[in-house]
Amino acid sequence: MTADAEDRPANIRWLPPGLRPPGGLTGRQELVFLLVGAAALFGGYDTNVFGFAVPQVQASLHIAEDKIGLTVSIFRLAAIAALVLAWSADLVGRRRLLLFTIAGQALATFATGFVQDYTQFLWAQTITRTFGYAEEMLCYVVIAEEISAQARGWANGTLAAMYYAGGGVASLVFIGIGLYGWRGMYVIGSVPIFLVAYLRRYLPETKRFELREHEVEKVTSRIAKALDLTRRLLHEHPRRIATMLVAIAAYGFAIWPAAVFGQKYLQSVLHFTPGQTTALILPGGLIAVSFNILAGRLSDTLGRRAVIFFALLVALASFGTFYSGIHWPYVAYMWVPGFFGFLCADSLFAGLSAEIFPTAYRATVSGLRYVVSILCGAVSLALEGPLYNLLGGHGPALIVLMMTMPIAMIAVLRLPEPAGRTLEDIAAEPDQKRKVANV
Repeated sequence: MTADAEDRPANIRWLPPGLRPPGGLTGRQELVFLLVGAAALFGGYDTNVFGFAVPQVQASLHIAEDKIGLTVSIFRLAAIAALVLAWSADLVGRRRLLLFTIAGQALATFATGFVQDYTQFLWAQTITRTFGYAEEMLCYVVIAEEISAQARGWANGTLAAMYYAGGGVASLVFIGIGLYGWRGMYVIGSVPIFLVAYLRRYLPETKRFELREHEVEKVTSRIAKALDLTRRLLHEHPRRIATMLVAIAAYGFAIWPAAVFGQKYLQSVLHFTPGQTTALILPGGLIAVSFNILAGRLSDTLGRRAVIFFALLVALASFGTFYSGIHWPYVAYMWVPGFFGFLCADSLFAGLSAEIFPTAYRATVSGLRYVVSILCGAVSLALEGPLYNLLGGHGPALIVLMMTMPIAMIAVLRLPEPAGRTLEDIAAEPDQKRKVANV
């Protein structure tokens, strides 16, 4: 792409006018967004397959009912290895790591379709998610560094919408599960990821990383360098990082079991067939995704914190009703606003964590945010099994686990507001604790 083409305004014809970014995008920004967004789309398909096909996988691999949450919890331990990959992006660049993670995710997804027992399935999916989690972390970093300040909220919302649109694609394939089987869903899903891996070679390095690339020293141990970056981050922004991680921890603990068990609950408790599940998930998910893009745009005006607070409230109320067990004909439809609240909060949290820290630490912080969310969700999912046995059902167990959500709602209001501000301006703002100490 030439310099003129990079700076030329993009048409963005792939979205209707009402969902396009405020202020538009340049040709370079559109290319970058589409290349990371396409990976998000098919990555969303990949990670949602287990949620849709869990009853079939259970029967095939003999997974006990109270071990479902523990199984997903084990998958999520991959976030630790993914964090190491994300750390490396602050040393070797965003582009190089994204090329590596997309290729690894494609290979591991393909391999999942040929596993022969539960142990092989765990290994294949853990490896898949190691690459997938690192990929997702870095996609939000690239968006933060490449998209203009007035459109970053839109970009975060739209990227998340593309990720969860992949779940909609998985729901369509799920209709034919009797024909293809759950193994076919993984094999089918790997094909477009291989295609995106091929196209990803056109992805440029972010300009902000290129500007500071000369500052990155050649070191014998990249892990040691990454740990040093983390130490400096904690020293320079202690209050900011602590508040963000408290918000993320409380949110991840509360939301992930509710999000993971949705399709399972529809089939096992509300007695939906695969076709009925898709009939709810697909249009409901499209509605949630569309509103998420609009919410991302709204966060550029009203602020990230206000929109995240509202999204958390909606998720808590809606999922609480969905899993309540009340005998209401339309209770299943509460999954839709619950999913919107989850999707909106998750995408804006991801963008916020990349926005409020300097370029030198951005991939590291994005990795920490993701790992804390995933691991707290893993702990919560592991507890779901014992609570299921104690309380006699998935619904009561999930409602108990959602009780940490108010902590996240309070903590998010204590974070800096990045909407409409440049990344350099936000990064230069002192930590509140240090500011008070200097008075």
